[in-house]
Amino acid sequence: VGAMALGTETIGRVDMLVGPGNAFVAEAKRQLYGRIGIDLFAGPTETLVIADDSVDGEICATDLLGQAEHGPTSPAVLLTNSLKLARDTMAEIERQLKILPTAEIAARAWADYGEVIVCDSYEEMVVEADRIASEHVQVMTRDPDYFLDNMRNYGALFLGPRTNVAYGDKVIGTNHTLPTKKAARYTGGLWVGKFIKTCTYQRVLTDEASAMIGEYCSRLCVLEGFYGHAEQANIRVRRYGGRNEA
Repeated sequence: VGAMALGTETIGRVDMLVGPGNAFVAEAKRQLYGRIGIDLFAGPTETLVIADDSVDGEICATDLLGQAEHGPTSPAVLLTNSLKLARDTMAEIERQLKILPTAEIAARAWADYGEVIVCDSYEEMVVEADRIASEHVQVMTRDPDYFLDNMRNYGALFLGPRTNVAYGDKVIGTNHTLPTKKAARYTGGLWVGKFIKTCTYQRVLTDEASAMIGEYCSRLCVLEGFYGHAEQANIRVRRYGGRNEA
């Protein structure tokens, strides 16, 4: 990261760095931001499983632990309207942690950052999911499209039990660089626009237009106490409008 950002004898300095990484990569990008552009500040991987009683605790637990193994600070949250599913999932997590090869990491994440939230309705689940604004949201309900149509804050949705976060991470091909730490409230993930600059230019085409704009500009600048700015406008009012603006 440092070599690409600063340049070496054999590596040219880049203008922008993008892509996911561990905590060390994220910190390097944070420190270099400004010297170079970056895609976003990424925190630990997050997963939210939204489920009802159309699925069972085994698949919910599997999907929660499958992301919790990323690291001991990775949040894994179950959001459901079924108390039975909530209990079954917690029991299944305890069972799977006894056999999962990465259980040491996943267990710490679940103990410190795991949550199970029981709601009364789909509507309440949407409100809670938008509050959490998770990076990954796995939806396993009878009507997953309801959440697609109504949720606003998330990095990526994975709809239906046939789909899961690991598919998105490794195979399907959708964007893997996604907002964390509730940043999904105001931004999406990496997209083509990140690689495009927007540059503007201005040109006033007539004397009359320049003089008219200058009058408004001068007044605003004086109100703000920017007299040098005002004089930029005034000189054009005098030259192009034939009026003595002072």
